[in-house]
Amino acid sequence: MAATRVWLSALLLAFLLAAAPVVQVARAQSMEEAATAEVVDGADLGIVSDDTQVSSDGPLSPAPGVETVCVFPKNAGKIVLAGEETELLVGLQNEGESTLNVVAIHSTLHLPFDHKMYGQNLTVQNFFNASVPVSVQATFPYTFAVSKFLQPGAYDLVGYIVYEIDQNPYQNVFYNGTVEVVEAGGLLSVESVFLITLGVALLGLFGLWAYGQVQQLSKKTKKAPKVELGTGTTDANMDEWLEGTAFAQGSKSKKKK
Repeated sequence: MAATRVWLSALLLAFLLAAAPVVQVARAQSMEEAATAEVVDGADLGIVSDDTQVSSDGPLSPAPGVETVCVFPKNAGKIVLAGEETELLVGLQNEGESTLNVVAIHSTLHLPFDHKMYGQNLTVQNFFNASVPVSVQATFPYTFAVSKFLQPGAYDLVGYIVYEIDQNPYQNVFYNGTVEVVEAGGLLSVESVFLITLGVALLGLFGLWAYGQVQQLSKKTKKAPKVELGTGTTDANMDEWLEGTAFAQGSKSKKKK
């Protein structure tokens, strides 16, 4: 069972990388045919406001045999610009016993340390006539935008795809992971600016410490004594060096004579 899930996930990922960012239902097609196909069965797209909730009497569970995968195209770092649209692709494979109808895709943003605290309810995107027969793969685009006033930083994004089988609602979580929200138009986030400033400050302190060490070493180093040249100085120094020696005593005796 685990090996089957790994194989299905790898197959869905390969399909997403080759598929175009439109709703597609590929029936026994090659990857090249699936990439060029636009809409096979037809799926009308509807956008609902960010505050709209997907109605249900209780939490929905996934249907047996339905697998999902998520890809952020050309956005491996999962960077979300505040106030601007971010697109992702939701891959769905129906290995159940009946055709399913995709109803909507929606997502929520949470604080990373507590999922009970919502950062924001994101766009609910409705689909109409988006059916996925048995043993068929489909790719659905989903576009959302976080508030431009949202504090930059790491958040947990939870994405859901809601569908019906025999008029019974089901739901799969296609993504539950971290995204990085950054200010639109800003090259650096607040955290990056703080880290850069801290690094510059530490380098400055290290430079001051190194300068102080060099100054202390220069003070401890003694300068070599100067040697003065001249007859008087040389004779005096010679007398001091030879004092108490036999040579000095001989010189004194000669002077007395």
